[in-house]
Amino acid sequence: MPPGGRMPMAGLQVGPPGAPPYGAATPLRPGLPQAMMDPFRKRLLTPQAQPPMATPRRGVKRRKMADKVLPQRIRELVPESQAYMDLLAFERKLDQTIARKRMEIQEAIKKPLTQKRKLRIYISNTFTPAKEEGEGGERVASWELRVEGKLLEDPSKQKRKFSSFFKSLVIELDKELYGPDNHLVEWHRMPTTQETDGFQVKRPGDVNVKCTLLLMLDHQPPQYKLDPRLARLLGVHTQTRASIMQALWLYIKHNKLQDSHEKEFINCNRYFRQIFNCVRMRFSEIPMKLAGLLQHPDPIIINHTISVDPSDQKKTACYDIDVEVDDPLKAQMSNFLASTTNQQEIASLDAKIHETIESINQLKTQRDFMLSFSNNPQDFIQEWIKSQRRDLKIITDVIGNPEEERRAEFYQQPWAQEAVGRHIFAKVQQRRQELEQVLGIRLT
Repeated sequence: MPPGGRMPMAGLQVGPPGAPPYGAATPLRPGLPQAMMDPFRKRLLTPQAQPPMATPRRGVKRRKMADKVLPQRIRELVPESQAYMDLLAFERKLDQTIARKRMEIQEAIKKPLTQKRKLRIYISNTFTPAKEEGEGGERVASWELRVEGKLLEDPSKQKRKFSSFFKSLVIELDKELYGPDNHLVEWHRMPTTQETDGFQVKRPGDVNVKCTLLLMLDHQPPQYKLDPRLARLLGVHTQTRASIMQALWLYIKHNKLQDSHEKEFINCNRYFRQIFNCVRMRFSEIPMKLAGLLQHPDPIIINHTISVDPSDQKKTACYDIDVEVDDPLKAQMSNFLASTTNQQEIASLDAKIHETIESINQLKTQRDFMLSFSNNPQDFIQEWIKSQRRDLKIITDVIGNPEEERRAEFYQQPWAQEAVGRHIFAKVQQRRQELEQVLGIRLT
């Protein structure tokens, strides 16, 4: 600034009359297009790259673990902050442990988690004698059979229905008493089946009846009975398909039946040749060959006598069978994975920590600002003005240096003559294109 000059005040126009003020958004020299002038300015002036415009991001900024770390300078100023950093390191280890455990639980839930329990089946019957003609009631004697049951020592609050344990139930009565068409009572599970606590069968009769109950358990996942030859070989009688495949693979691996050169083939030993009827087979063929060796599991068979003797007090029979029920731990693990209460509380605490760290960083910036000013006010003010000028230049999108362009010496540099020639040539070409469009001809 020349001696005696004054600093331009904000809001006042600075520059020659009728011309745009210096520092305005159009720092173009009259007569030269923007595309023509920019290359020269970039060549002569010190380039100042503009920062890329930040594109708006959807949603709230995702906070990271690093945002909660205190800067080293603050830790040096406040030694007590090391306790916070130790807690942060412990939190990181705890988060890693919880994430690993959650993954282990997710993998465990995919597998069937069951435990064996005792299901006690109660089979009882009542007898109704025939009434004489003068008395009310049924004139034909009849009996009623009841099949009920419950789990022993069931800790779950929600009791499971008796029918939910079975896929089908068949009661076979004496064929000689009830004929070939009326001696079977069948119940099979359907998609629309309503679960019940028991089954009742009522038939006419006044003599003891021998019956057979066939109960087919509803295994989840489904279980299959192996062919006797393969069952003896693998030591597996009735299991799920996955368990049977695993036992088969262990047998192949233990007996080294896998081909050493072609790994996808199995060389059958004498037992496999008898069972699968082949000398060599691929791994991919095992499921298809195994399907013919799987059968439905054997039903539970209970023989019972329906007594119609009034003096017989032992009309209720009890049978205990092993059933598989869902492990209560599975429900707890599912609830743990689905629970969001703790996660919401942790998220709110994390947000408070991030806000506190941001406040600390802002206070640190203010402290550095005031400390720099107190150490050397003159240099601080000069640097601050330079910084503000750079910011103003970026905000107003100014290219070049308006302060230099307002002086005559700027236009007396060697590049000015070439710029004028290029400008005139560009104007001639623009005028020529306009004439060609108006006249509809191409000038040569």
